[in-house]
Amino acid sequence: MKRLLALVIGALALAATAQDWPGKPVKLVVPAPAGSSLDFIARTLGDKLRERWKQPIVVDNKPGAGGMLGMAVVAKAQPDGLTLGIGFNGPIAFGPHMYRKMSYDPARDLLPIVLTSSQPNVLAVPANNPARTLPEYVAWAKQQNGKLSYASVGAGSSSHLTMELFRSTAGFEATHVPFAGSPPAGLSLASGETHGLFTVAPALLPLVQSGRIRLLAATSLKRMEGVAELPTVAEQGYPGFEALAWNGLFAPTGTPPEVVARINADANAVMQDAAVREAFAKQGLVIGGGTADSFKSFIAAEGRKWGAIIQKVGITVD
Repeated sequence: MKRLLALVIGALALAATAQDWPGKPVKLVVPAPAGSSLDFIARTLGDKLRERWKQPIVVDNKPGAGGMLGMAVVAKAQPDGLTLGIGFNGPIAFGPHMYRKMSYDPARDLLPIVLTSSQPNVLAVPANNPARTLPEYVAWAKQQNGKLSYASVGAGSSSHLTMELFRSTAGFEATHVPFAGSPPAGLSLASGETHGLFTVAPALLPLVQSGRIRLLAATSLKRMEGVAELPTVAEQGYPGFEALAWNGLFAPTGTPPEVVARINADANAVMQDAAVREAFAKQGLVIGGGTADSFKSFIAAEGRKWGAIIQKVGITVD
């Protein structure tokens, strides 16, 4: 009887914890610079979550180290649900397979809460590049005799790995030049400092619209809604080629499960909001959602898929 009473009291206490949470401002760490796709996602969701939580959502941009700088802040934060992070492929699913040393273990130190969005990468080139199609770009790249350089939004990112997979598949050499996020990577391309970039489309659209860069392909299996005129890598001679960028909410390990469940439920509700769905669609984002367990399983599958590719291509980052 005493044990049953203790369990009931404990359950009521945990329920009260979730109900009372957050009670203070919530910090949302974005491991990418202001103006990036991750920053847009964080601020769009944060505006709606603030209404539900009745507390400020403080977006904290911490770009660098391929996203690991920001996610390390989350991993080492107090597990009270007051510090969350927007994690993505690189510092979550790719990092353990390519970095010799990480300051945190994603599987041990971070709790997946919910998938927030996914989208394909697009291949962009400077406007003065002679290629108008993907096959033309590959032919041009092979003629550069290894002098070609490509930008990425960070070492170990989906942007980085997608190009490594593509150049290995297509058979040309290129030097990797990592940047801290999509804005500086895109500008390096527009200026001619680099000669190619795989990243998500939204951050590149202003450069496309101003005529400074050109898009050649998307890495989804089917053409993207909104830019249906952009052919995929798969349909331009590389069948089955697919590389999606994804992101989601994470909390430090040890965060009470009731708080994680509360965040998951509220995030799912927010992502069903018509204004949020419209804003995401305009950015080419496929809305996420689902349970914490389904997100955890998805991350594990992505780790297996890309871990094998990383090993095959031989990518290592110090």
